Amino acid sequence: MELRHLRYFVAVADAGSLTVAAEESLHTSQPSLSRQIRDLEDEVGAQLLKRTARGIELTPAGRAFLDQARLVLAQVEAAGEAARRAAHPAKPSFVMGFLTGHELTWMPEALQVLRDELPNVDVVISSNYSPRLADALRKGKVDAAFLRREHEAPDLAFHLLVQEPLMVVLPSDHRLAALKAISPKDLVGETFVTVSDTAPVLRAVIDNYLKRSGVNITPDHEADHLAMGMSLIASTRGVGLLPAYARNLLPSSVTSRPLKGHTPTIDLVLGYKKSNESPILKLLLSRLDELVARVTTKTL
Repeated sequence: MELRHLRYFVAVADAGSLTVAAEESLHTSQPSLSRQIRDLEDEVGAQLLKRTARGIELTPAGRAFLDQARLVLAQVEAAGEAARRAAHPAKPSFVMGFLTGHELTWMPEALQVLRDELPNVDVVISSNYSPRLADALRKGKVDAAFLRREHEAPDLAFHLLVQEPLMVVLPSDHRLAALKAISPKDLVGETFVTVSDTAPVLRAVIDNYLKRSGVNITPDHEADHLAMGMSLIASTRGVGLLPAYARNLLPSSVTSRPLKGHTPTIDLVLGYKKSNESPILKLLLSRLDELVARVTTKTL
């Protein structure tokens, strides 16, 4: 008895027809399939199938044999899968999250730092808002994330990467674009575009800076993400404050200028769950200084 005999028998039992099984499931001829079934019945020593007006039906012996045949085929498939897994073990995965826009700068360098381990691990990239990245870290869906220092996250650890200065973003042909640097007082009376609660840490830095500067500015619009912010600034001819990395994403219709005097900054950190024992995470943490140096050198 061979495995093909079992497969043929199960296919006929499922189809209820020698012809249908031969043509649609087994891609063989009906006479050849009939011979295979007769050989199987000779080997078993009992009739397994019988012809009726409705087609092919199982005999009592056939019904008993069918359950065991399915079990044998399932065990053979499981054995093959186990062998394949042993010969080609699945790669562990490592999920890196990036605050949208930062993957342009940090992802290539992070992958370069991990280059020696990349053949042994599947790296998955996820871009999102900072609060969502922090939540994904807590839930174990992301191993390490480049994000803001989110509050109320005692189970997360943060390592400072860089302090990003804020800059003024405005239409390229705006009157303030003629200035080399812009003071907070210059923004008074302008249509002001700020960030929404999708970026609570950045929003707090902007609000605190304006308050310390002694200017009273009420936002006219709130943007959920950078693309929306650029569109609002261009369409309303407004101004806004954003971290310096946004320069990499500015369309030609929008430009940036530094702030005069003391420039506020916002931290970009590498965050991870304290209980995460991933060896790839440990490698990344051990080489953070190198990572920061690589990025800093390229952005100077």
